[in-house]
Formats: sequence, structure tokens, C-alpha cells
Amino acid sequence: MAKVELKAISKVYDGNVRAVDNANIVVEDKEFVVLVGPSGCGKSTTLRMVAGLEDITEGELYIDGELMNDVPPKDRNIAMVFQNYALYPHMTVYENMAFGLRIKKVEKSEIDRRVHEAARILDIEKFLDRKPKALSGGQRQRVAVGRAIVRNPKVFLFDEPLSNLDAKLRVQMRAELSDLHLRLNATMIYVTHDQVEAMTMANKIVVMKDGKIQQIGSPLFLYNHPVNKFVAGFIGSPPMNFLTVKVTEKGGGVILEEGSFDIKPAPEHVEYLKKYTGKEVYFGIRPEDLSFTEKSGAENNMAVKITVVEPLGADIHLWLTTPTQPLVARTEPHHDFKVGETANFVPHMDKARYFDRETELSVLAELDTAAQK
Repeated sequence: MAKVELKAISKVYDGNVRAVDNANIVVEDKEFVVLVGPSGCGKSTTLRMVAGLEDITEGELYIDGELMNDVPPKDRNIAMVFQNYALYPHMTVYENMAFGLRIKKVEKSEIDRRVHEAARILDIEKFLDRKPKALSGGQRQRVAVGRAIVRNPKVFLFDEPLSNLDAKLRVQMRAELSDLHLRLNATMIYVTHDQVEAMTMANKIVVMKDGKIQQIGSPLFLYNHPVNKFVAGFIGSPPMNFLTVKVTEKGGGVILEEGSFDIKPAPEHVEYLKKYTGKEVYFGIRPEDLSFTEKSGAENNMAVKITVVEPLGADIHLWLTTPTQPLVARTEPHHDFKVGETANFVPHMDKARYFDRETELSVLAELDTAAQK
């Protein structure tokens, strides 16, 4: 078992700067958990506290039920892969991978077996006699991962390991790390600022902002049921659109007044929006949930001006604007969109999200809680 529990963990630096504030996270055995958020949100500090590289100011850290707060990093049975690879330049790949085992005085034959097995898994056997300077960035990252594998740790920790790679190689390495997780059946905690990495690799995502955990859940649950406006805007690419609308009661129901058009919410959302009658809320809709239509009279039609057209091959990103508010649509390239023209889009209202203007919390929180059960 390799269960990791963070119970009310905080990190406070001099000047009462709270880099991490009351973090409660449970990483189950064999789970791939990704900590994600913008720079400075506390995700790397959290990972370093798990590794023992940062002292824990408040709270308790458990690995397999054992309290780890005062246990030195070398005795935690974890392995960490860093952003900058941290390879010894004067050693060969073999020597880099074997170094930690030699320090622990593992038998030479066992070291050789583990190094070659890890090299085989990562397809770097042909590089074992080379020095790191003779390798590409992707190859160096494989060596860094291999150095972690040979230790047979309880927990693997990854601190933005792909951020130094080019875009194509990042995609390849994402798939390789996901495959590695399945093959090793290991517990992994991964830090990134890239929400695409989080969505594609994680069993569970922890979204952080300003040292605080915003939401924890599976990638698709966070995508479809964000707890607040920050999570809704951070998860997804392109990000969710937000329009300020006024909730107005009409005919026993409600409509959402944008200023240049009115929108009728989905029936299942009406009772939650009625509480905001006469007030403004954020109306959130994802770019792929805006459907282009050539008919201007459709219900919930949004007439918007096209400001930028981004053809991406399989689809098109359209940057649009109402008279006062911008938004983005993602659609198929079946129409010749022109910059400056007015186009009609209809939102899929069952996919819409709503957020309180003051707290930025989800208006549909009760509905989301029921969906999680």
C-alpha cells in the first residue's frame, strides 16, 4: 500500500506568508493525482513537503499510515523527478541511474538488474554508456524517471517534469508517463501549471489558487461541475466563456438578459436561478457548447460579431464579441467565417454554468453535489 494523506497541511514563511493554507488531500494507493494551478499557487511547495524538502509548518503528513513530519527525505521511500532533470553531468546514464542504489549499498548484481530493467521499460538501453550532454531533453527526462524507478519507491513525485520540453515531445511524454503509471501500478503525485496535462493524465485533480485548494475531483467532474468561477475558467482549453447577465422573472420562470439578447435557462436550472431574480450572475458556457446556426430566429440565439478566426484544421476557434462582452466558440470548419461579420450562435443551455457575482461560487452547487453522489 502507498496511501498518502495530507491533513490540514500549511506552509508559512517569514512575514506570515502562507504559501500553502490548510491543504487536505488523500492520494489513494496506485492513484495518479495531479496538483494544478497558476504559478505561485503553492502546488510545488505542497509536493516538496511530501518529499521532505520543505518543513511542514502546520498539519500532519502520513504515508501508509505513518506520520512523516519529522522523517528525513531519504527514509520516506519516495522518489522525485525534477523539472531540470538533476543529472550528474560527469556520470554516464548507467551511473546516474545506479548512483542512489550504490549509496544504499545494494548488491552490484541487483543494481545491474534494476538499471537494465528500467532502461528497457523506458527504451534507453542504447544510451546507458552516454553522458547526459549527449542526450536530448526527452532522453534526459527518461533517465531522470529511470533513476526514480530503480529505487522501487512507494510514491513517485513529479515536479513539472515536462515544462522544459517542446510541445510535440510534451504530448509524447504525457502518454509515456501515463503508460508507465499503468505498468508500474504505482502511486504518483504530479505537479503542473498545464491544465491539459492534468486533464489527460490524472485519475484525480487538485486545483489550487493562492495556497488554497479550490476543488478536488476526477478530470471530467471538475470540467462539468466546477465549484467556482476560477476552476471553471482554469480547466478547459479554450477556457470557459463568462457573460454577465441579469436574472429576470418571466411567466413563472426566468430569463437571462445580456443586453443585446435574452437567454432562457434549462428547466433544471430555473429553481436555482430564481434566488437571483433582479440580480446579475456570471453565465458560463464552454466554447464547444456554442453551436453556429444560419437561422437568426432560433430560441436563445446570440448574434455576435466575429473579431478573429483561428483555423486549426479539425476545428476553428472564433473570437467573438457582443456589443460589450467577448467570448470564444469552437466549431467545425464547415462555414466560411469572415472577420467583421455577424454570426448566430445558440448555447447548449443544459451545459451552462452560473456563478455568484460576489462570491464567484457555483449557483448550481446543490445540483453538482447530487451529481457527485
